[in-house]
Parts: sequence; structure tokens; C-alpha cells
Amino acid sequence: MKVLTIVIPCYNSAAYMERAVESLLVGSDELDILIIDDGSSDNTAVIADEYEKKYPNIIRAIHKKNGGHGDVINTGLKYAEGIYFKVLDSDDWFDKDSLKKVLDILKAMLGNSTVLDMLITNYVYENMSIGKSRSINYKNAMPEEKIFTWNDLGYLKSSQNILMHSVIYRTEVLKSCGLELPKHTFYVDNIFVYMPLPYVNTMYYANLDLYRYFIGRTDQSVNEKIMIQRIDQQIRVTKLMIDCYNPIHIECKKLRKYMIKYLVMMMTVSTVLLLKDNTEQSLNKKKELWQYLRFKDQALYDEVDNSLLGSIVQFKGYLGRKIILLCYSLSRKIFGFN
Repeated sequence: MKVLTIVIPCYNSAAYMERAVESLLVGSDELDILIIDDGSSDNTAVIADEYEKKYPNIIRAIHKKNGGHGDVINTGLKYAEGIYFKVLDSDDWFDKDSLKKVLDILKAMLGNSTVLDMLITNYVYENMSIGKSRSINYKNAMPEEKIFTWNDLGYLKSSQNILMHSVIYRTEVLKSCGLELPKHTFYVDNIFVYMPLPYVNTMYYANLDLYRYFIGRTDQSVNEKIMIQRIDQQIRVTKLMIDCYNPIHIECKKLRKYMIKYLVMMMTVSTVLLLKDNTEQSLNKKKELWQYLRFKDQALYDEVDNSLLGSIVQFKGYLGRKIILLCYSLSRKIFGFN
């Protein structure tokens, strides 16, 4: 029985994918590692096949036409044999000792009468360009080392959003919510972590620095200049998340509050990037995005608009733009993103 499926999306990743794969080799046959080659033109496919030959009990190499990060996750979900499911990007890596402990936790949960839907761990920003490392944990916001529900959730600070790097979903939860990510679109990790939340009933927080999130490469999707170039994809993802939000299916007030908070973050990022681009076309896109939210769900629009960040990003004129960009710069320095 495979306990955990780990999907490694690879597109022209030959230069760095080995670090990701090697970080998973903890000698456990309970792992189901899927190296998915997304139509690479470099040596990625060869490296993937070599790992499959060397570790046939735990590694499978899957080759497909290029469809983007979301399509790779869709493929991984289709082939997953693990009871639980996690994504590891090919330029990131896991802490091996933490992975061993995570596997022990998941195996213990399989013998529990209460089914665990989501395991949460810490992740670490590894910003190589500025030599900064920062661990994001959920201490004081989540009970530790026990199963809990949304009703037990404490206050999550802005730095404590639940991201793809921090979650391990029960595979069946992802399937039951009908998760299917769009092709050829960046930033779909937000949909991946957001859409299944109303289907999660039980959680467990392990205070472990499992995921090492590498940022700082100039060609990386979270590089600010790249994000501005791909702003249409950021907007598309934000709209899809707005479409996912349905208060009828969100019974817990704390979950509803958190999902609105996440949308505030997405609206803020899109708005700031459009303002930084500062073209007539970008400013029109900003206006259209807020109109989309308003027409889709007036109550949700009011919630987002009345939040602190929502109020700030709605500032008008030259001074308003300066205030917004200053807040963004401060957040970037504090949390080490982009």
C-alpha cells in the first residue's frame, strides 16, 4: 500500500531536478514518487527514466505533451496510488528527516478511526538572490500534533496562509471536489490549495520544516517582472478562485472567513502588479477584475472591499498608487517573497 504520492512536475528541469528527487529517497516503499516530464526538450526525460530504473519500487517516470503545471498535477492525480497526495516543484526540495516524520504521522493516521483529510507542515523560503531563509509556521494558529477541525482554527496571520507548499491532501478529497486545473496557466497552485478546502473536515498540524521553497531565480514564475508579463494568467487564476467560492458549501464561519482572506490576497497581488505596470491597458484590467468580483457575488465583493488590504488597494489617484506600492514593498521585505 502506498501512503503518499509525491508529484514532481518537470519541464526542462535537468539542471536542478535531481536535488528534488534525492530529497525524497528516505528508503520507504510507502512512497509513490511520480516524476512527470511535461514535454521537456532537455535531458529531463532521460534523468526521469534513470531514476525509475534505479528505484522501480517507488519511482515512476511519466512522459506527456506539454500542458503546464496544472496539467501535470491533473496527470499526477490520475496516476496516484498513494492515500495522500503532495506536489514538489522540481526546483524545490524536502528536508529528509521531516519527510520521515511525516510518513510516520500519515501511517499512524491510517490506523485511526477518524479519517484525516489534510496534513499541514511548515515551509521555508530559500531566497538565494538575497541569501535569506525564512520558515513559515502555523504555531499559535493551529493545535499541534492532534486532529482538529476548522472550528478549532485560531487566527492566521497574513504570513500564515495555507499554501501548496504546506499541505498534504488526502487523495480522495482532491478527487471528490472535482479538482481539474487549467492547462498552460501559471499560479494554479492557488486553485489547488483553495478549491478543496470546503471538502476538508479534519486536519493535523506537524511543526516540521518539510518543504524548502527555492525563490530568487530570474526566470522563476514568482519573479516580479515575470509575474507582470504573465498578469493575464494571474487574473485568470483569481477569477477561477472567485468562481470556486460558494458560501452555501462553506458551513464553518472560520473557514468562510479564511477563504475570503485568501481572495483578498489574490485580489491584492493582481491589483499591485497591474499598478506597477501602470499602463492604460493594465489599469483597465484592474477595473475589470474588481467589476468581475462585484458582478459575480456582491456580498463577497463587499467583504473583500471592506477588508484592510481591500480598502488600501482601492485607493485612487497618484497618492493612492504610491501608498499601495509602499505597502507591497514593505510586505516583500518582511516576508521575503518574489
